[in-house]
Amino acid sequence: MRLRTVLTTATAGLAAATCLTAAAGPANAGNSHTSNACSSSVSIDRLSDALDKTTYDGTFVGNFSALAVDKDGSIAALEDRSSLFDLNAKTLQPKRAVHLADENGADLDSEGLAIDRDGTRLITSETEPSIRRYSADGKILDRLPVPSSLLVAPAGRAVSNQTFEGLTLLPGGHTLLASMEYPIAGDTSGDVRFQTWTRTKGDHFKLAAQYAYKPDASFLGVPEVQALPDGRLLVLERGFTSGVGNTVRLYLADPRHATDTSKTDTLTGRPGVHLIKKTLLADIADCPTLGATAKQPQPNPLLDNIEGMVITGREKGRYKVLLVSDDNQNTAQTTRFYYLRVRA
Repeated sequence: MRLRTVLTTATAGLAAATCLTAAAGPANAGNSHTSNACSSSVSIDRLSDALDKTTYDGTFVGNFSALAVDKDGSIAALEDRSSLFDLNAKTLQPKRAVHLADENGADLDSEGLAIDRDGTRLITSETEPSIRRYSADGKILDRLPVPSSLLVAPAGRAVSNQTFEGLTLLPGGHTLLASMEYPIAGDTSGDVRFQTWTRTKGDHFKLAAQYAYKPDASFLGVPEVQALPDGRLLVLERGFTSGVGNTVRLYLADPRHATDTSKTDTLTGRPGVHLIKKTLLADIADCPTLGATAKQPQPNPLLDNIEGMVITGREKGRYKVLLVSDDNQNTAQTTRFYYLRVRA
């Protein structure tokens, strides 16, 4: 979802704006988990604004909605305006940009990304919503089924621009999970649906179980999920309050004992429905600022419209997690990468 934080949008000249950089904080984590603590479970090593308002090969670099680690170790960065970038894992500098399109050649509202074991890209689009499989050069190879209730009204009960945001493959690669950003019509409890698919012959996917997840407040949606090796999830919750700024929280969630809601028409009242259990790991507003600056009011100048997340490795018992903000190609927002360490 393109979470607008101001009413103005970037002008055409924005693409040529000067690169802004901020690499505050140690590049080597060392004891950053204590000195740069956001909470007892999360620390922040450093941040980078190096890609803010830059271009690559004529394509605006920004609008990032999802991240993934590619088979060669590079970072795949998806933007919500139908481009997929390959970034150098160390410098973040773009190495390639691939344009994506639907079957009719139209652009996607591309939001979620997972890289399959064969290197193909599974990518969501919020428009319908949809999930397609693409080759590395952007050719459509497959399209996954979507439950009718999760389609955008009038075809289904979902609200436009509030559908599939997060996408992740669970351990072993047999199950794919997508998170809806906000509730569908009729789910007045405020619970968000997480849909899964299981792999079939020929690396296709068929519909499987669905689960319910409860964000902290009605203004918070789920822009991203990432699976841990044991089947638990890291879940981002994000929202915006005019004049105040962004709220971004990181949760540890466990879907393994949640109720399958695929045949539950509405979640109102939730009779007999066990939600995905969640535990707060950190509110990003509680992280040290690391010298960051904000272009509009924020509870912490570190904050922006954080939307993408990927686990890049593990070291000393903590997961290395990379976050990125979606600047919406807006002069009042920043494309910012955040390097976290998470104990889960």
